[in-house]
Amino acid sequence: MIPLLLIALSASLWGLIAIFVRTLSKVGFTPMEIVTIRVATATVMLCFGGLFMYPKQMKIKFADVKLFVGTGICSIVFFNWCYFTTINHMNLSIAVILLYTAPAFVTVLSFFFLNERLNVIKIISVIGTLIGCIFIAGINLSETSSISTIGLITGLGAGFGYSLYSIFGKFALRKYESFTVTFYTFLIATITLIPLTGIWEKWSLIWRSDNLFWALGLGLFPTVIAYFMYTKGLEKMESSKASIIATVEPVVATLLSVIYYQEKLGVMQLIGAAFVLISVILVNLPKVALSLFNKTKAPIN
Repeated sequence: MIPLLLIALSASLWGLIAIFVRTLSKVGFTPMEIVTIRVATATVMLCFGGLFMYPKQMKIKFADVKLFVGTGICSIVFFNWCYFTTINHMNLSIAVILLYTAPAFVTVLSFFFLNERLNVIKIISVIGTLIGCIFIAGINLSETSSISTIGLITGLGAGFGYSLYSIFGKFALRKYESFTVTFYTFLIATITLIPLTGIWEKWSLIWRSDNLFWALGLGLFPTVIAYFMYTKGLEKMESSKASIIATVEPVVATLLSVIYYQEKLGVMQLIGAAFVLISVILVNLPKVALSLFNKTKAPIN
């Protein structure tokens, strides 16, 4: 139960990220600069926290750097780059749908690389979350002509990159604690993004009091705390299940848009939220119920 709550809480914090992103965008930061601010501030916080609270967990073997290249570059950096590229090439609602193909990627990748069982419950849950995200985004089928080849490829790339954190993270957790995985993920991402974005050119803008507050908040709540809880929950849960539970993020983001930004919530969004929540409950049915279900339908593997 605790791993489930940790994953759900981390996803809820991710759902709040729009508050920080929109605020920083208004003062002149580009999307990738905001990503850089996010990972850099998170790295600094984790570094100080680690030195005082987890000094023994700050050490890793050089040969294992590849694991954090996986979580930091292949996942964090790659998925953000793909996601923002998609937004620039097609309708935002379609970009969101493509991003949340991640649970489907995780379920398939977990089957091949982590030997996690692929059963009917998981398949139904993945389909349910995808349908839910479609309704939440409020996609208008008449707008499908706005889909571009580049946008489609990068959109699926965003979903794929988003899913890789669960896969590489699971391998890293076999050797290291949650804190170590989280810290080195953001350290590698920071080392990669700072020279790519040239964020130092806006140093004076970052240090303005209001902007610094939002930058630190972005690094702490939807980043350090969220990723630490997600990684901690991942220790005791299959990657495919964790990824499906994490899709409560669009539900939280939708509620945020209604409560905080006074945006309208239509019937389609309510239906979508219901699909996601039902899928989360379904994938976490007690083992007894799962075993009874599987008696009528054997696992695919």
